[in-house]
Amino acid sequence: MLNQITPVILTYNEEPNIERTLKKLDWAERIIVVDSFSTDATLDILTKYPKVDVFKRKFDSHSPQWNYGLDQVETDWILSLDSDYVLPDELIAEIAELNPEDSVDGYFARFKYCVFGKPLRGTILPPRQILSRKDRSSYINDGHTQLLQVKGESGYLKNYIHHDDRKALSRWLWAQDRYMLIEVDKLRHTPNSELSLGDRIRKWKVLAPFIILLYCLILRGGILDGWYGYYYAFQRMFAEILLSLRLIEKEFR
Repeated sequence: MLNQITPVILTYNEEPNIERTLKKLDWAERIIVVDSFSTDATLDILTKYPKVDVFKRKFDSHSPQWNYGLDQVETDWILSLDSDYVLPDELIAEIAELNPEDSVDGYFARFKYCVFGKPLRGTILPPRQILSRKDRSSYINDGHTQLLQVKGESGYLKNYIHHDDRKALSRWLWAQDRYMLIEVDKLRHTPNSELSLGDRIRKWKVLAPFIILLYCLILRGGILDGWYGYYYAFQRMFAEILLSLRLIEKEFR
């Protein structure tokens, strides 16, 4: 199965992450990277990997960026990865043994979120469809991120992807503010009937940050991860506070 798959990765200033991701893709015959004109050492790192083909495209939103990467793939299957996704050996072995029926067009993977390289017991990240048939796939925007749509059925992989982002906190703060502006538009312009329960709770503003703190620490077991778990819970609470402030600001204006 592995020789039928081309990994596709989006990058923008991913110097702290990209090499760990690439080291777990040595099985791939070709790797597509769509770069949004990085200004750090990302491009220098990519030149060290002869299997990597770099395409540069100015970023406008996630779905056209991913669809552009999809257009560069020549194999039957695409593996869509963020530049801070690390594939454990168990997941690679599982993918290698896949023998999908014609009715199956994609596979979802679950995540283990890492803080400074340590996998946590739980995460709020939902499963994401990462593996799909190229000719039956397309991306659409969904808030600050994207959704991969396939025409047929989808399965679930048993093993986890490690989400291991080691960029500086200042970069995380910058990214969250950009993301929350997009999330505000989604929450304000999408009917409640079409929003998930989590998104409807986020519109409550005052309660949402405290709910996410308790959810991460208690329901997802973050309190058992010590300061790593607290760090993640505080991150998610801060992001929800930022979203609440942006929602209030928008309403006042």
